[in-house]
Amino acid sequence: MNSMLTLLFSGIVACCAHSAGDSTSRLLLVSFDGFRADYLETYKLPHLQEFIEDGVLVKEVTNAFITKTFPNHYTIVTGLYEESHGIVANDMYDVDAKKKFSQFNDSDPFWWNEAVPIWVTNQRRGNGVSAAAMWPGTDVKINNTTPQFFMKYNFSVTFEERVEKIVAWLNSSNPVVNFATLYWEEPDASGHKYGPDDTENMRKVLEEVDNHIGFLTDKLKALGLWDTLNIIITSDHGMASCSPKKLIILDKCIGRNNYTLIDRSPVAAVLPRQNEKYVYNLLKKCDDHLKVYLKEEIPERFHYRHNKRIQPIILVADEGWTIVQNESLSKLGDHGYDNALPSMHPFLAARGPAFHRGYKQSTINNVDIYPMMCHILGLTPQPHNGTFSNTKCLLADQWCINLPEAIGIVIGAFLILTTLTCIIITSKNRVVSPRPFSRLQLQYDDDDPLIG
Repeated sequence: MNSMLTLLFSGIVACCAHSAGDSTSRLLLVSFDGFRADYLETYKLPHLQEFIEDGVLVKEVTNAFITKTFPNHYTIVTGLYEESHGIVANDMYDVDAKKKFSQFNDSDPFWWNEAVPIWVTNQRRGNGVSAAAMWPGTDVKINNTTPQFFMKYNFSVTFEERVEKIVAWLNSSNPVVNFATLYWEEPDASGHKYGPDDTENMRKVLEEVDNHIGFLTDKLKALGLWDTLNIIITSDHGMASCSPKKLIILDKCIGRNNYTLIDRSPVAAVLPRQNEKYVYNLLKKCDDHLKVYLKEEIPERFHYRHNKRIQPIILVADEGWTIVQNESLSKLGDHGYDNALPSMHPFLAARGPAFHRGYKQSTINNVDIYPMMCHILGLTPQPHNGTFSNTKCLLADQWCINLPEAIGIVIGAFLILTTLTCIIITSKNRVVSPRPFSRLQLQYDDDDPLIG
């Protein structure tokens, strides 16, 4: 009964708060690249833990396949699977346009215009503007629009410098920045270098990331933004350990003159130069730790078929295995693998007036983040693949009951109604206690003669 009343009261208060705060909602989206979900349990991260205790935590986010940086950062801000938003890999080739895309050659709007990211939608509404510190795609004129304020990508710019810029933009009142993004390359870079199982080196890196969160927190508090700003901290993917003993060597299976390798390990995109079926059959026999798909065979659960930038043959290595042509292993950690693997999953933490406090949830999909952000900002979302109801329990203004709670409430209500019914029936059927024998009292009419 107490839990029912608490839920009801929370719902009423939250709805009132939402109706009062819609017009001024502000959101900062932060990504720490390659932050694997279980790093939260493996390492002591006091600043992040304090952030989580004051807000919400999604322990594992199921990201989009392929689990690489550019595709998943674009999924987060569009709510679309990679086949729908068009950024299908870190390296791409468009056969029709005969154009190449890489993370060092990414500024052509041609690659990005198949979707509308949230910073564009936010500015089109006109109630505020967007700002970005090096989030992938934010320095490109997507749908002829960039964020009002942005930093052109430069990995040599420190985290502190990025924060200083973002906080200054958020603190500006003309125009009001109501949506901002912030990106940092760690712990991804170190995860590749050392591998996620190197706890000694990864501890140092994660402690540095945690200090970055503390730096961001202190800056926001100093300018009075902490209590009014909604903040989401998440990542694009996790990291798996690799080994020089786990190499899939393509040169042992097929000559390089038969194909062009568009994107590399651990999901490799193959453009056949010879007969497609011939190339496919050679690769199919290559290695027991390699799955080889014709484009039309790619599992439906990957949502990775329906885009011309997805090549005719896709190779997917087993977790921890690396696809090479004949080179040696260059990194001890990698990502891109099957998005069902826990090692590929990031986390999500959030706090601010839009979020509950002290709530934890096991999982969401990263396509669900977009409709949640649109809701917070009061935006009408573009068509997307996310499900808003998957994030309702994170939000303070949403009525949220999970299945166990719903069953408990139904049972509790049934017991209360049953008890009340029994009380009413019992009170109606209660028999008056018999009194001692007394002389029969006659009514007035009883004295009238019976015979006239």
